[in-house]
Amino acid sequence: MEPLDSANRPRLLVVDDEAALRDVLARYFVHNNFDVRAAADAGQARALIATAVPDLVLVDVNMPGESGLSLARWLRETHPRVGLVMLTGAADAVDRIVGLEVGADDYVTKPFETRELLARLRNLLRRLSPGPATPPPANPRRARFGLCELDLDARRLLRCDDGSEVPVSATEFDLLALFARHPNRPLNRDQIMSHGHNRSWDALDRSIDLRVMRLRRKIEPNPDKPRVLKTVRSVGYMYVPDGE
Repeated sequence: MEPLDSANRPRLLVVDDEAALRDVLARYFVHNNFDVRAAADAGQARALIATAVPDLVLVDVNMPGESGLSLARWLRETHPRVGLVMLTGAADAVDRIVGLEVGADDYVTKPFETRELLARLRNLLRRLSPGPATPPPANPRRARFGLCELDLDARRLLRCDDGSEVPVSATEFDLLALFARHPNRPLNRDQIMSHGHNRSWDALDRSIDLRVMRLRRKIEPNPDKPRVLKTVRSVGYMYVPDGE
């Protein structure tokens, strides 16, 4: 299943209990220049990740035994820089919400178009890519977010008190970077969603609210009374640099 020369190909792990779907996705992504491995359950996925950490993981939410959500939570805690996309049923809104809460970068509902899934993964891969190696700047671009500081060049969120890294997903980093570029300016959900996912927001999509809530837990001294990522009623959210 793996290509002969996979050194320069993005590494994708497909985790789904449906053998036919695993085979279709593996063949499709190998054809599109991915280095693909596949797992039938969370246990196999953990074993494969132990041998080589992938760049992207595509996880089905509903699997027998350990659920995809549990695997996603473990993956986000242990490998925060890995791109994570969840596969959910069309009617499983609760699973999509929980998936975003545990730190998934994106979700795709079944049934789906493989071309759309490919576009989503390539878009996420671009956001994860550090780009060509360059000497570190003399004055790194940084933005203060409450208890933390965002290093825009290194794509890291650091605690101000001890400098330790706070794990954030690619989507969470992009959201903070978007706020950092627009301080003290209210951003509506459509602007945020279009920036992060190249798609329009609808009234039933809570992904932005869930990600803001997740970020508040990491940066706000009191997440229940946010001062850095403020809610602007009937509009969206606003980053207040002096809110800390």
